[in-house]
Amino acid sequence: MPTDSPAPADSPRTPSAPAAQAPAPFPERAPLPDPGPGPTLRDPGAPAAVARPPVPPQPQPHAPTLLPAPAPAPAPAAAPGPGAPAPLTRRGYRAVFAVAEFRAVFAAHLLSLLGVVVSELALTVLVYDLTGSPLLSALTFALGLLPYIVGGTLLAGVADRYPARRVLVVCDLLCAVCVAVMLVPATPVAGLLALRCLVAAIAPVFTGTRMAALTDILGEGDLYVLGRSLLRIVSQSAMLIGFGAGGLLLTVLSPRGAITVTVATFLCSAALLRFGTRDRPARATRGDGGGTLLAESLSGARLILGDRRVRALMLLFWVPPTFVVAPEALAAPYADAIGAPPAALGLLLCAMAVGHIGAELFVGSALSPRDRSRIVLPVAAAGLLPLLVYAVRPGLPLALAALALAGAGAAYVIGLDQWFVDAVPRELRGRAMTLLTAGLMTVQGLGMALAGLAAEFFPVHQVVAGSGIVGTVCTLLLVAEARRTDPRRRSCTEGRDGADRHVTSR
Repeated sequence: MPTDSPAPADSPRTPSAPAAQAPAPFPERAPLPDPGPGPTLRDPGAPAAVARPPVPPQPQPHAPTLLPAPAPAPAPAAAPGPGAPAPLTRRGYRAVFAVAEFRAVFAAHLLSLLGVVVSELALTVLVYDLTGSPLLSALTFALGLLPYIVGGTLLAGVADRYPARRVLVVCDLLCAVCVAVMLVPATPVAGLLALRCLVAAIAPVFTGTRMAALTDILGEGDLYVLGRSLLRIVSQSAMLIGFGAGGLLLTVLSPRGAITVTVATFLCSAALLRFGTRDRPARATRGDGGGTLLAESLSGARLILGDRRVRALMLLFWVPPTFVVAPEALAAPYADAIGAPPAALGLLLCAMAVGHIGAELFVGSALSPRDRSRIVLPVAAAGLLPLLVYAVRPGLPLALAALALAGAGAAYVIGLDQWFVDAVPRELRGRAMTLLTAGLMTVQGLGMALAGLAAEFFPVHQVVAGSGIVGTVCTLLLVAEARRTDPRRRSCTEGRDGADRHVTSR
Protein backbone atom coordinates (compact mmCIF):
# COMPACT_ATOMS: atom_id res chain seq x y z
CA MET A 1 0.00 0.00 0.00
CA PRO A 2 1.26 3.46 -0.76
CA THR A 3 2.92 5.07 2.19
CA ASP A 4 4.98 8.06 2.97
CA SER A 5 8.67 7.42 3.05
CA PRO A 6 10.07 6.05 6.30
CA ALA A 7 13.12 8.15 5.68
CA PRO A 8 13.86 11.79 6.32
CA ALA A 9 13.43 14.75 4.05
CA ASP A 10 11.55 17.96 4.51
CA SER A 11 11.38 21.43 5.82
CA PRO A 12 10.05 23.98 8.31
CA ARG A 13 7.02 25.90 9.21
CA THR A 14 5.42 29.28 10.08
CA PRO A 15 2.14 30.88 9.30
CA SER A 16 1.95 30.99 5.56
CA ALA A 17 -0.68 32.58 3.42
CA PRO A 18 -2.88 30.04 1.66
CA ALA A 19 -1.96 29.14 -1.89
CA ALA A 20 -3.00 31.79 -4.30
CA GLN A 21 -4.90 29.45 -6.57
CA ALA A 22 -7.94 29.38 -4.29
CA PRO A 23 -8.21 25.61 -4.16
CA ALA A 24 -11.69 25.24 -2.67
CA PRO A 25 -10.78 24.17 0.86
CA PHE A 26 -12.81 21.69 2.86
CA PRO A 27 -15.44 22.44 4.00
CA GLU A 28 -16.46 24.39 0.92
CA ARG A 29 -18.34 27.57 1.48
CA ALA A 30 -20.98 28.81 -0.88
CA PRO A 31 -19.88 31.95 -2.72
CA LEU A 32 -21.38 35.11 -1.32
CA PRO A 33 -23.84 36.94 -3.58
CA ASP A 34 -22.50 39.97 -5.40
CA PRO A 35 -23.54 42.97 -3.32
CA GLY A 36 -23.35 45.26 -6.33
CA PRO A 37 -21.26 48.41 -6.60
CA GLY A 38 -20.37 50.00 -3.30
CA PRO A 39 -21.05 53.65 -2.39
CA THR A 40 -18.83 56.22 -4.03
CA LEU A 41 -16.19 57.57 -1.64
CA ARG A 42 -15.88 61.40 -1.37
CA ASP A 43 -13.73 63.83 0.51
CA PRO A 44 -15.16 64.25 4.01
CA GLY A 45 -14.42 68.00 3.85
CA ALA A 46 -16.23 68.58 0.58
CA PRO A 47 -19.79 70.02 0.63
CA ALA A 48 -22.56 67.56 0.26
CA ALA A 49 -23.89 67.17 -3.25
CA VAL A 50 -27.23 68.84 -3.92
CA ALA A 51 -29.89 66.52 -5.26
CA ARG A 52 -31.02 67.47 -8.75
CA PRO A 53 -34.00 66.21 -10.68
CA PRO A 54 -33.15 63.61 -13.28
CA VAL A 55 -32.47 65.03 -16.75
CA PRO A 56 -34.49 63.36 -19.46
CA PRO A 57 -32.37 61.75 -22.16
CA GLN A 58 -31.83 63.95 -25.22
CA PRO A 59 -32.48 62.50 -28.65
CA GLN A 60 -29.41 61.64 -30.71
CA PRO A 61 -30.51 62.04 -34.30
CA HIS A 62 -27.48 60.64 -36.15
CA ALA A 63 -26.47 57.77 -33.89
CA PRO A 64 -27.18 54.58 -35.89
CA THR A 65 -25.86 52.20 -33.21
CA LEU A 66 -25.13 52.19 -29.53
CA LEU A 67 -21.61 50.99 -28.72
CA PRO A 68 -21.16 49.18 -25.40
CA ALA A 69 -19.27 51.02 -22.74
CA PRO A 70 -15.70 49.82 -22.29
CA ALA A 71 -15.21 47.29 -19.46
CA PRO A 72 -13.63 48.74 -16.34
CA ALA A 73 -9.98 47.88 -15.84
CA PRO A 74 -9.46 45.02 -13.39
CA ALA A 75 -8.26 45.94 -9.95
CA PRO A 76 -4.60 45.19 -9.34
CA ALA A 77 -3.93 42.02 -7.38
CA ALA A 78 -2.76 42.45 -3.83
CA ALA A 79 0.89 41.72 -3.28
CA PRO A 80 1.51 38.50 -1.35
CA GLY A 81 2.58 38.85 2.23
CA PRO A 82 6.00 37.81 3.49
CA GLY A 83 6.49 34.05 3.59
CA ALA A 84 3.45 33.37 1.41
CA PRO A 85 3.75 30.90 -1.46
CA ALA A 86 4.18 32.49 -4.87
CA PRO A 87 0.93 33.13 -6.76
CA LEU A 88 -0.02 30.24 -8.99
CA THR A 89 0.77 31.00 -12.58
CA ARG A 90 1.05 27.31 -13.46
CA ARG A 91 -1.38 24.48 -13.02
CA GLY A 92 -0.82 21.14 -11.34
CA TYR A 93 2.50 19.78 -10.20
CA ARG A 94 4.54 22.42 -12.04
CA ALA A 95 3.23 25.03 -9.60
CA VAL A 96 4.60 23.04 -6.66
CA PHE A 97 8.08 22.85 -8.16
CA ALA A 98 7.98 26.63 -8.64
CA VAL A 99 8.43 26.95 -4.84
CA ALA A 100 12.18 26.91 -4.14
CA GLU A 101 11.88 25.51 -0.60
CA PHE A 102 9.83 22.58 -1.85
CA ARG A 103 12.51 21.74 -4.39
CA ALA A 104 15.00 21.41 -1.54
CA VAL A 105 12.57 19.25 0.44
CA PHE A 106 11.86 17.08 -2.59
CA ALA A 107 15.56 16.50 -3.35
CA ALA A 108 16.32 15.68 0.29
CA HIS A 109 13.38 13.29 0.41
CA LEU A 110 14.52 11.50 -2.73
CA LEU A 111 18.10 11.11 -1.55
CA SER A 112 17.35 9.86 1.93
CA LEU A 113 14.57 7.55 0.76
CA LEU A 114 16.76 5.81 -1.78
CA GLY A 115 19.47 5.50 0.86
CA VAL A 116 17.12 3.92 3.37
CA VAL A 117 15.77 1.40 0.85
CA VAL A 118 19.32 0.38 -0.08
CA SER A 119 20.35 0.12 3.58
CA GLU A 120 17.35 -2.04 4.47
CA LEU A 121 18.29 -4.54 1.81
CA ALA A 122 22.02 -4.42 2.61
CA LEU A 123 21.48 -4.74 6.37
CA THR A 124 19.22 -7.75 5.88
CA VAL A 125 21.93 -9.43 3.80
CA LEU A 126 24.61 -8.46 6.35
CA VAL A 127 22.72 -10.00 9.27
CA TYR A 128 22.14 -13.17 7.28
CA ASP A 129 25.85 -13.36 6.38
CA LEU A 130 26.83 -12.95 10.05
CA THR A 131 24.31 -15.39 11.53
CA GLY A 132 23.03 -17.66 8.77
CA SER A 133 19.59 -17.30 10.40
CA PRO A 134 16.56 -16.64 8.15
CA LEU A 135 14.59 -15.61 11.25
CA LEU A 136 17.05 -12.86 12.23
CA SER A 137 17.29 -11.74 8.61
CA ALA A 138 13.50 -11.39 8.38
CA LEU A 139 13.39 -9.72 11.80
CA THR A 140 15.87 -7.11 10.56
CA PHE A 141 13.44 -6.13 7.84
CA ALA A 142 10.41 -6.20 10.17
CA LEU A 143 12.14 -3.92 12.68
CA GLY A 144 11.77 -1.15 10.11
CA LEU A 145 8.03 -1.10 10.87
CA LEU A 146 7.50 -2.15 14.48
CA PRO A 147 9.13 0.85 16.29
CA TYR A 148 7.02 3.33 14.33
CA ILE A 149 4.20 3.18 16.84
CA VAL A 150 6.61 3.81 19.73
CA GLY A 151 8.35 6.78 18.17
CA GLY A 152 5.13 8.15 16.70
CA THR A 153 3.31 8.04 20.03
CA LEU A 154 5.96 8.89 22.63
CA LEU A 155 8.02 11.37 20.59
CA ALA A 156 5.25 13.09 18.60
CA GLY A 157 5.53 16.26 20.70
CA VAL A 158 8.92 17.00 19.14
CA ALA A 159 7.19 17.93 15.87
CA ASP A 160 5.37 20.90 17.47
CA ARG A 161 7.69 21.75 20.35
CA TYR A 162 10.81 22.63 18.36
CA PRO A 163 11.40 24.53 15.09
CA ALA A 164 10.73 22.22 12.17
CA ARG A 165 14.01 22.79 10.33
CA ARG A 166 15.99 21.95 13.45
CA VAL A 167 13.97 18.76 14.00
CA LEU A 168 14.44 17.62 10.42
CA VAL A 169 18.19 18.28 10.33
CA VAL A 170 18.79 16.65 13.72
CA CYS A 171 16.77 13.58 12.67
CA ASP A 172 18.89 13.25 9.53
CA LEU A 173 22.12 13.57 11.50
CA LEU A 174 21.01 11.05 14.15
CA CYS A 175 20.14 8.54 11.43
CA ALA A 176 23.52 9.13 9.76
CA VAL A 177 25.29 8.43 13.07
CA CYS A 178 23.27 5.24 13.65
CA VAL A 179 24.06 3.94 10.17
CA ALA A 180 27.74 4.89 10.56
CA VAL A 181 27.96 2.77 13.72
CA MET A 182 26.51 -0.16 11.75
CA LEU A 183 29.60 0.03 9.54
CA VAL A 184 31.95 -0.71 12.44
CA PRO A 185 33.00 -4.37 12.10
CA ALA A 186 32.97 -4.83 15.88
CA THR A 187 29.24 -3.97 16.12
CA PRO A 188 27.43 -7.18 17.18
CA VAL A 189 24.23 -8.42 15.59
CA ALA A 190 22.22 -7.29 18.62
CA GLY A 191 23.70 -3.82 18.17
CA LEU A 192 22.75 -3.79 14.48
CA LEU A 193 19.16 -4.67 15.36
CA ALA A 194 19.05 -2.03 18.11
CA LEU A 195 20.35 0.64 15.72
CA ARG A 196 17.76 -0.45 13.16
CA CYS A 197 15.05 0.08 15.79
CA LEU A 198 16.40 3.53 16.65
CA VAL A 199 16.35 4.67 13.03
CA ALA A 200 12.80 3.34 12.69
CA ALA A 201 11.70 5.20 15.85
CA ILE A 202 13.11 8.47 14.49
CA ALA A 203 11.42 8.06 11.10
CA PRO A 204 7.80 8.91 12.12
CA VAL A 205 8.97 12.07 13.93
CA PHE A 206 10.80 13.16 10.81
CA THR A 207 7.94 12.32 8.45
CA GLY A 208 5.29 13.95 10.66
CA THR A 209 7.38 17.11 11.00
CA ARG A 210 7.90 17.21 7.25
CA MET A 211 4.17 16.84 6.54
CA ALA A 212 3.31 19.64 8.95
CA ALA A 213 6.11 21.84 7.59
CA LEU A 214 4.73 21.51 4.06
CA THR A 215 1.67 23.49 5.15
CA ASP A 216 4.00 26.39 5.98
CA ILE A 217 6.03 26.09 2.80
CA LEU A 218 3.13 25.53 0.39
CA GLY A 219 0.13 26.85 2.32
CA GLU A 220 -2.85 24.79 3.41
CA GLY A 221 -4.61 24.53 0.06
CA ASP A 222 -4.04 22.84 -3.27
CA LEU A 223 -0.26 23.32 -3.34
CA TYR A 224 0.04 21.34 -0.11
CA VAL A 225 -2.12 18.54 -1.48
CA LEU A 226 -0.04 18.28 -4.66
CA GLY A 227 3.21 18.47 -2.71
CA ARG A 228 2.15 15.58 -0.50
CA SER A 229 1.10 13.70 -3.62
CA LEU A 230 4.56 14.14 -5.16
CA LEU A 231 6.27 12.82 -2.05
CA ARG A 232 4.00 9.76 -2.06
CA ILE A 233 4.77 9.14 -5.72
CA VAL A 234 8.48 9.28 -4.91
CA SER A 235 7.96 6.82 -2.08
CA GLN A 236 6.19 4.37 -4.37
CA SER A 237 8.81 4.80 -7.08
CA ALA A 238 11.56 4.13 -4.57
CA MET A 239 10.07 0.70 -3.96
CA LEU A 240 10.48 -0.04 -7.66
CA ILE A 241 13.89 1.61 -8.11
CA GLY A 242 15.53 1.37 -4.70
CA PHE A 243 15.48 -2.41 -4.32
CA GLY A 244 16.76 -2.82 -7.86
CA ALA A 245 19.55 -0.31 -7.21
CA GLY A 246 20.37 -2.04 -3.93
CA GLY A 247 20.62 -5.38 -5.67
CA LEU A 248 23.01 -3.93 -8.25
CA LEU A 249 25.16 -2.32 -5.53
CA LEU A 250 25.42 -5.61 -3.68
CA THR A 251 26.89 -7.19 -6.80
CA VAL A 252 29.86 -4.80 -6.70
CA LEU A 253 30.03 -3.80 -3.01
CA SER A 254 29.94 -5.64 0.29
CA PRO A 255 26.83 -5.15 2.46
CA ARG A 256 28.73 -2.64 4.61
CA GLY A 257 29.90 -0.85 1.49
CA ALA A 258 26.29 -0.49 0.32
CA ILE A 259 25.27 0.78 3.77
CA THR A 260 27.90 3.52 3.43
CA VAL A 261 25.75 5.02 0.67
CA THR A 262 23.02 5.63 3.23
CA VAL A 263 25.33 7.69 5.45
CA ALA A 264 26.09 9.97 2.51
CA THR A 265 22.41 10.35 1.58
CA PHE A 266 21.44 11.31 5.15
CA LEU A 267 24.20 13.92 5.30
CA CYS A 268 23.21 15.37 1.91
CA SER A 269 19.58 15.48 3.02
CA ALA A 270 20.54 17.35 6.20
CA ALA A 271 22.56 19.89 4.20
CA LEU A 272 19.71 20.48 1.73
CA LEU A 273 17.22 21.07 4.53
CA ARG A 274 19.59 23.28 6.54
CA PHE A 275 20.52 25.59 3.67
CA GLY A 276 17.52 25.20 1.37
CA THR A 277 14.67 25.97 3.78
CA ARG A 278 13.75 28.84 6.07
CA ASP A 279 14.02 28.75 9.84
CA ARG A 280 10.58 29.16 11.38
CA PRO A 281 9.57 29.20 15.05
CA ALA A 282 8.10 26.23 16.85
CA ARG A 283 4.41 25.61 16.29
CA ALA A 284 3.59 25.22 20.01
CA THR A 285 5.20 26.76 23.08
CA ARG A 286 7.11 24.48 25.38
CA GLY A 287 5.00 23.02 28.13
CA ASP A 288 1.63 23.52 26.43
CA GLY A 289 0.81 19.84 26.81
CA GLY A 290 1.81 19.43 30.44
CA GLY A 291 5.49 20.25 30.73
CA THR A 292 7.44 17.20 29.61
CA LEU A 293 7.87 15.97 26.06
CA LEU A 294 6.18 12.67 26.89
CA ALA A 295 3.20 14.47 28.45
CA GLU A 296 2.84 16.70 25.41
CA SER A 297 3.00 13.72 23.07
CA LEU A 298 0.40 11.71 24.96
CA SER A 299 -1.93 14.65 25.58
CA GLY A 300 -1.72 15.54 21.90
CA ALA A 301 -2.65 11.96 20.94
CA ARG A 302 -5.65 12.11 23.30
CA LEU A 303 -6.84 15.40 21.83
CA ILE A 304 -6.39 14.20 18.27
CA LEU A 305 -8.10 10.84 18.71
CA GLY A 306 -10.75 12.40 20.95
CA ASP A 307 -12.04 14.57 18.10
CA ARG A 308 -14.70 12.59 16.24
CA ARG A 309 -14.01 14.17 12.85
CA VAL A 310 -10.22 13.83 13.02
CA ARG A 311 -10.53 10.26 14.30
CA ALA A 312 -12.77 9.28 11.39
CA LEU A 313 -10.39 10.76 8.83
CA MET A 314 -7.35 9.16 10.45
CA LEU A 315 -9.01 5.75 10.39
CA LEU A 316 -9.85 6.34 6.74
CA PHE A 317 -6.11 6.69 6.17
CA TRP A 318 -5.37 3.52 8.18
CA VAL A 319 -8.04 0.91 7.51
CA PRO A 320 -7.86 0.35 3.71
CA PRO A 321 -4.03 -0.13 3.82
CA THR A 322 -4.45 -2.73 6.57
CA PHE A 323 -6.26 -5.01 4.13
CA VAL A 324 -4.76 -4.04 0.78
CA VAL A 325 -1.30 -5.32 1.79
CA ALA A 326 -2.56 -8.94 1.89
CA PRO A 327 -1.74 -9.76 -1.77
CA GLU A 328 1.72 -8.23 -1.40
CA ALA A 329 2.44 -10.19 1.77
CA LEU A 330 1.29 -13.41 0.08
CA ALA A 331 2.75 -12.74 -3.38
CA ALA A 332 5.37 -15.49 -3.15
CA PRO A 333 3.00 -18.31 -2.08
CA TYR A 334 0.38 -17.18 -4.61
CA ALA A 335 2.89 -17.19 -7.47
CA ASP A 336 3.85 -20.72 -6.43
CA ALA A 337 0.19 -21.78 -6.16
CA ILE A 338 -0.63 -20.74 -9.74
CA GLY A 339 2.62 -22.12 -11.12
CA ALA A 340 3.89 -18.73 -12.30
CA PRO A 341 7.57 -18.33 -13.28
CA PRO A 342 10.03 -16.73 -10.81
CA ALA A 343 9.85 -13.37 -12.58
CA ALA A 344 6.12 -13.24 -11.77
CA LEU A 345 6.91 -12.52 -8.12
CA GLY A 346 8.49 -9.21 -9.03
CA LEU A 347 5.51 -8.31 -11.20
CA LEU A 348 3.06 -9.12 -8.41
CA LEU A 349 5.00 -6.92 -5.99
CA CYS A 350 5.23 -4.00 -8.45
CA ALA A 351 1.70 -4.00 -9.89
CA MET A 352 0.05 -2.20 -6.99
CA ALA A 353 2.70 0.52 -6.86
CA VAL A 354 2.40 1.08 -10.62
CA GLY A 355 -1.39 1.44 -10.33
CA HIS A 356 -1.07 3.88 -7.48
CA ILE A 357 1.53 6.08 -9.20
CA GLY A 358 -0.54 6.29 -12.40
CA ALA A 359 -3.78 7.10 -10.58
CA GLU A 360 -2.18 9.68 -8.31
CA LEU A 361 -0.57 11.47 -11.25
CA PHE A 362 -3.90 11.56 -13.08
CA VAL A 363 -5.97 12.74 -10.12
CA GLY A 364 -3.39 15.35 -9.13
CA SER A 365 -2.98 16.82 -12.61
CA ALA A 366 -6.35 16.32 -14.31
CA LEU A 367 -8.90 16.92 -11.52
CA SER A 368 -9.73 20.16 -9.79
CA PRO A 369 -9.57 20.45 -5.99
CA ARG A 370 -13.36 20.24 -5.83
CA ASP A 371 -13.43 17.05 -7.91
CA ARG A 372 -10.67 15.50 -5.81
CA SER A 373 -12.76 16.19 -2.73
CA ARG A 374 -15.85 14.64 -4.32
CA ILE A 375 -14.17 11.32 -5.16
CA VAL A 376 -12.70 10.68 -1.69
CA LEU A 377 -15.52 8.64 -0.20
CA PRO A 378 -16.68 6.76 -3.35
CA VAL A 379 -13.13 5.72 -4.30
CA ALA A 380 -12.28 4.75 -0.72
CA ALA A 381 -15.42 2.61 -0.52
CA ALA A 382 -14.65 0.78 -3.78
CA GLY A 383 -10.87 0.62 -3.50
CA LEU A 384 -10.65 -2.93 -2.12
CA LEU A 385 -13.24 -4.48 -4.42
CA PRO A 386 -10.66 -5.52 -7.08
CA LEU A 387 -9.25 -8.00 -4.56
CA LEU A 388 -12.47 -10.02 -4.86
CA VAL A 389 -11.11 -11.28 -8.21
CA TYR A 390 -8.84 -13.55 -6.17
CA ALA A 391 -11.90 -15.60 -5.21
CA VAL A 392 -11.71 -17.34 -8.61
CA ARG A 393 -7.93 -17.96 -8.27
CA PRO A 394 -7.01 -15.84 -11.29
CA GLY A 395 -3.99 -16.37 -13.49
CA LEU A 396 -1.12 -13.93 -13.64
CA PRO A 397 -2.60 -11.38 -16.13
CA LEU A 398 -5.90 -11.03 -14.27
CA ALA A 399 -4.18 -10.91 -10.88
CA LEU A 400 -1.87 -8.13 -12.09
CA ALA A 401 -4.85 -6.14 -13.38
CA ALA A 402 -6.65 -6.53 -10.04
CA LEU A 403 -3.59 -5.40 -8.11
CA ALA A 404 -3.10 -2.37 -10.36
CA LEU A 405 -6.75 -1.38 -9.80
CA ALA A 406 -6.39 -1.83 -6.04
CA GLY A 407 -3.32 0.41 -6.14
CA ALA A 408 -5.24 3.02 -8.14
CA GLY A 409 -7.89 3.02 -5.41
CA ALA A 410 -5.40 4.69 -3.09
CA ALA A 411 -5.80 7.92 -5.06
CA TYR A 412 -8.61 8.91 -2.65
CA VAL A 413 -5.84 9.98 -0.25
CA ILE A 414 -5.14 13.12 -2.31
CA GLY A 415 -8.48 14.66 -1.37
CA LEU A 416 -8.31 13.20 2.13
CA ASP A 417 -5.07 15.11 2.75
CA GLN A 418 -6.94 18.40 2.35
CA TRP A 419 -9.73 17.29 4.67
CA PHE A 420 -7.25 16.24 7.33
CA VAL A 421 -5.21 19.44 7.32
CA ASP A 422 -8.45 21.45 7.52
CA ALA A 423 -9.72 19.42 10.48
CA VAL A 424 -6.58 19.51 12.65
CA PRO A 425 -5.78 22.68 14.64
CA ARG A 426 -2.46 24.23 13.66
CA GLU A 427 -0.89 23.84 17.11
CA LEU A 428 -1.53 20.07 16.98
CA ARG A 429 -0.62 19.55 13.34
CA GLY A 430 2.89 18.18 13.88
CA ARG A 431 1.72 15.65 16.44
CA ALA A 432 -1.25 14.67 14.30
CA MET A 433 0.93 14.06 11.23
CA THR A 434 3.44 12.06 13.29
CA LEU A 435 0.70 9.90 14.78
CA LEU A 436 -0.83 9.44 11.33
CA THR A 437 2.49 8.23 9.88
CA ALA A 438 3.22 5.92 12.79
CA GLY A 439 -0.22 4.36 12.66
CA LEU A 440 -0.08 3.91 8.89
CA MET A 441 3.18 1.96 8.99
CA THR A 442 2.05 -0.08 12.00
CA VAL A 443 -1.28 -1.17 10.55
CA GLN A 444 0.42 -2.27 7.34
CA GLY A 445 2.82 -4.45 9.30
CA LEU A 446 -0.12 -5.81 11.28
CA GLY A 447 -2.07 -6.47 8.09
CA MET A 448 0.83 -8.44 6.60
CA ALA A 449 1.17 -10.52 9.77
CA LEU A 450 -2.57 -11.28 9.90
CA ALA A 451 -2.61 -12.24 6.22
CA GLY A 452 0.28 -14.63 6.78
CA LEU A 453 -1.43 -16.12 9.80
CA ALA A 454 -4.69 -16.64 7.92
CA ALA A 455 -2.80 -18.29 5.04
CA GLU A 456 -1.69 -21.02 7.49
CA PHE A 457 -5.31 -22.21 7.65
CA PHE A 458 -6.90 -21.17 4.34
CA PRO A 459 -5.79 -21.10 0.68
CA VAL A 460 -3.94 -17.95 -0.28
CA HIS A 461 -6.48 -16.83 -2.88
CA GLN A 462 -9.28 -17.08 -0.32
CA VAL A 463 -7.33 -15.03 2.20
CA VAL A 464 -6.80 -12.22 -0.32
CA ALA A 465 -10.46 -12.26 -1.38
CA GLY A 466 -11.53 -12.31 2.27
CA SER A 467 -9.32 -9.28 2.94
CA GLY A 468 -11.16 -7.45 0.17
CA ILE A 469 -14.57 -8.31 1.66
CA VAL A 470 -13.76 -7.52 5.30
CA GLY A 471 -11.84 -4.40 4.34
CA THR A 472 -14.68 -3.09 2.20
CA VAL A 473 -17.21 -3.56 5.04
CA CYS A 474 -14.94 -1.73 7.51
CA THR A 475 -14.28 1.07 5.02
CA LEU A 476 -17.99 1.52 4.34
CA LEU A 477 -18.56 2.04 8.07
CA LEU A 478 -15.85 4.70 8.09
CA VAL A 479 -17.31 6.35 4.99
CA ALA A 480 -20.64 6.66 6.80
CA GLU A 481 -18.90 8.16 9.82
CA ALA A 482 -17.00 10.63 7.63
CA ARG A 483 -20.29 11.73 6.07
CA ARG A 484 -21.89 12.22 9.48
CA THR A 485 -18.99 14.36 10.72
CA ASP A 486 -18.75 16.45 7.55
CA PRO A 487 -18.98 20.12 8.68
CA ARG A 488 -20.87 21.01 5.50
CA ARG A 489 -23.51 18.42 6.29
CA ARG A 490 -23.83 19.65 9.88
CA SER A 491 -24.12 23.27 8.82
CA CYS A 492 -26.85 22.39 6.30
CA THR A 493 -28.74 20.37 8.92
CA GLU A 494 -28.44 23.12 11.51
CA GLY A 495 -29.66 25.65 8.95
CA ARG A 496 -32.73 23.54 8.16
CA ASP A 497 -33.43 22.96 11.87
CA GLY A 498 -33.17 26.67 12.53
CA ALA A 499 -35.59 27.42 9.69
CA ASP A 500 -38.05 24.85 11.05
CA ARG A 501 -37.87 26.34 14.54
CA HIS A 502 -38.46 29.82 13.09
CA VAL A 503 -41.55 28.66 11.20
CA THR A 504 -42.89 26.82 14.25
CA SER A 505 -42.43 29.81 16.53
CA ARG A 506 -44.64 31.89 14.28
